[in-house]
Amino acid sequence: MKNKLFLLSILASGLCVASLAAQPEINPLEQARQHPIELNKPAVDFFEGAVLGNGGMGVVVTTRPDAIQFHFGHNNVWDIRVAENNQEKTGTFAEIMARVKALPPELKSIRDDEWFNNYFLLMRENYAQPYPRPFPCGTVVLGFDRGKAELLGHKIDIFNGICEVFLLVDGKRNTLQLFTDMTADVLWFRLLDANGQPAPSCFNRLRVIPDTKTPRDFPAYSVKEGQSLGFTQIMPYQTPDKYDKVNGHPKDRAFSLEAKLSAGLENGIRHLVSGQDEPLRKMERYIVPDSKPFLGCVALTEGLAADVKTKPELIPAPTPSAFDAASQKSVRSWTDYWSKSSVKLADKFLEAVWYWNLYFFNCSVKEGVTCPGLFANWSLGDIGTAWHGDYHMNYNTQQPFWLPFSTNHLEKNLPYVDMVHHLLPVSEKWAKEYYGMRGAFFPHSAYPVDMTYHPYPLPDWGWEVFETPWTVQGLWWHYIYSMDTEFLKNRAYDPIKKAILFLVDYMKRPDAHGSQWNDDRYHIFPSVPPELYSLQPGFKYNYDTQCDLTLTKFIFNAFIEAVSVLKLEKQEKALLKDVKEILSKMPEYSTAQSAQYGEIYTSVPGETDKMVYNLPANLLHVFPGEEYGIDAPADVKQKLLNTLAAHRNEGGNDLVSLNMIAVRLGALDVEKFKRQINYCLLPNKTAADFCMQGGGRYDDNTSFNWMGGMGMWFENFALPLVINECMMQSYDGRIRLFPNWDMKQDAAFTTLRAAGAFLVSASLSNRNITNIRIVSEKGSECKLINPFGALQAVTLIRNGKPAETLSGELLTFKTGINETIELTTKN
Repeated sequence: MKNKLFLLSILASGLCVASLAAQPEINPLEQARQHPIELNKPAVDFFEGAVLGNGGMGVVVTTRPDAIQFHFGHNNVWDIRVAENNQEKTGTFAEIMARVKALPPELKSIRDDEWFNNYFLLMRENYAQPYPRPFPCGTVVLGFDRGKAELLGHKIDIFNGICEVFLLVDGKRNTLQLFTDMTADVLWFRLLDANGQPAPSCFNRLRVIPDTKTPRDFPAYSVKEGQSLGFTQIMPYQTPDKYDKVNGHPKDRAFSLEAKLSAGLENGIRHLVSGQDEPLRKMERYIVPDSKPFLGCVALTEGLAADVKTKPELIPAPTPSAFDAASQKSVRSWTDYWSKSSVKLADKFLEAVWYWNLYFFNCSVKEGVTCPGLFANWSLGDIGTAWHGDYHMNYNTQQPFWLPFSTNHLEKNLPYVDMVHHLLPVSEKWAKEYYGMRGAFFPHSAYPVDMTYHPYPLPDWGWEVFETPWTVQGLWWHYIYSMDTEFLKNRAYDPIKKAILFLVDYMKRPDAHGSQWNDDRYHIFPSVPPELYSLQPGFKYNYDTQCDLTLTKFIFNAFIEAVSVLKLEKQEKALLKDVKEILSKMPEYSTAQSAQYGEIYTSVPGETDKMVYNLPANLLHVFPGEEYGIDAPADVKQKLLNTLAAHRNEGGNDLVSLNMIAVRLGALDVEKFKRQINYCLLPNKTAADFCMQGGGRYDDNTSFNWMGGMGMWFENFALPLVINECMMQSYDGRIRLFPNWDMKQDAAFTTLRAAGAFLVSASLSNRNITNIRIVSEKGSECKLINPFGALQAVTLIRNGKPAETLSGELLTFKTGINETIELTTKN
């Protein structure tokens, strides 16, 4: 009972905090509390386990009929070795271009040329190495006697981050309560009886296991045994052919995993099926039974190897007071997190998806910690390491960081910003040495480790020009949604400018602009559409891709506005002139005629309506290009809707992106969207990348869930964004309320962030939009599509006082800094 009262008191304190930041009709903690993640049986598989984390450290709790296991990972812990061989054989862009131009255009593939085939193999050698990659940090096992205890299942209360594992102990229900400390890399746990009172241990064995896929060429881990069990693993800085295992390297990194219990530990023997006995294994001990309350903790320490070796013991003593102090701090952290925004939907499945994914997002991202890769901070063996678990800059890395803006979690975008700055030196070097151009060309794949060379220098996906503007787009969005000019000046402007410099030089090359094109346009040539066609003999599908054009236009326009905001017109006069000249002469988007759907957009000139896409590459000018949307000109809108209807996607990269495009057009089939989410859900409630269609890269022999076992797909935590956009859009500076929502379905949201640094709240009840409240953080001019119709007059209530009355389709009004504005009507 004591424990239940403690949780209720925390919840109650959270209600008070939340009420200050949310509309009265929504209590964000109570809404999140309605969506626990549960499994009522042992979770023996990694993807059945409970997913926990503090933004740096990640923990997956799996359960067996005889044990509970904690699998650890961390965004900062990587195998940091990187191969950078064959640099002298890379050549330059001009040299490779000359060879491509010399190929017979009738070749089916560039790889049919012997020289190019050998070149591709050579350039891929570095990426073919098993490193860098996220490095699993080991497993802790709590075993028990099945004659005394039975594992029933587990539950995560996402509103406070507390996981409960349920057991029957001597026929009575016990609960192992555990959580990740949100301010330190520690997992805490304690055992409670059926009344919520501290209970003595039902466990008989503790074991710590280093990851079984630890490379043999790593230095051997060091073991700690005594009142705690653990190990320290050094992560070599250099590749095996260069590394001195005896003396190490000053830039070696390391981590330690250490478990400590309130109960005593003792050595012993185990009985083998051979009839023989042998000592317990390294870092394995029996738990001494006693009548004291059972508590424990596991600490993960990481950093430079020299620092980890000399750090004092960081693992806290597992006492009731220490547990309570850590729990209260962590619950307060979750309370603050949920207070930033909330939704309340009649559709409880969509509501659950919203809260589940924001929970996972908070577990996986934190300011000051390394930006997550493909699978964030959860790994075990090979799980979480496919494609190096790296940064893929043709959508995978960007997609989860679409979420912080409208959900009002701008601080969660900062690890992405840090990642862009980390990539800037190698990107500038590649632009200068390979392309012979100014600025920065951002790589297709990259790692959070020291790099001096492009990790993926192949002239296929490595020549995707659009990845450069796409990489820096999120920095501009951060400014637009925050209106933070200091951020624009100090964190966003330089990377954006470096991207601009490269794009200007690339598009002003004689190959990309001249009489050979029979026009006066500046072309993006060569390039490669997102994961389509590769580089073609004769450059058949390698110019003016929609993705290149729309993202280049986006970042060009952003640069023009940034220069104006920062008053840099004089300093940037020449570059501004080039940008505006190119913008005025950009190629048109390519189209094709479909017998079934009419005129449609294509991803690249010459494409037909039969393509099965990987990304929605023929609709990216809707999103993320943000060039068109729900109010596009009628002729353009029809082509967009035709294209959406004709679009065929193989799946794996479409769960968020294609549905975001549909919602921006006001054409999202919400029920179909829900069915696709459900199709992709794993038992732990994360959504995996699942195939949707054969005929492209997949066929009838493809296992359509082949990507599901690779790890937790970090990118799909962006799912709440699609739900937000159903209820509120603001990308073009005009706020729209419930633009893609069934008006018969009640819904409400609080403090979703809009472009212009507005926090917007509104309700939909009985087909009526009410409780509209806008908080202006920066005093920007606000533009709102009249949610009541152009003929309805609307009165503004400014900081509680009636003010002006407006009417018309677009309501435009000035705001003050931190002013609260409510909208009312007279029926």
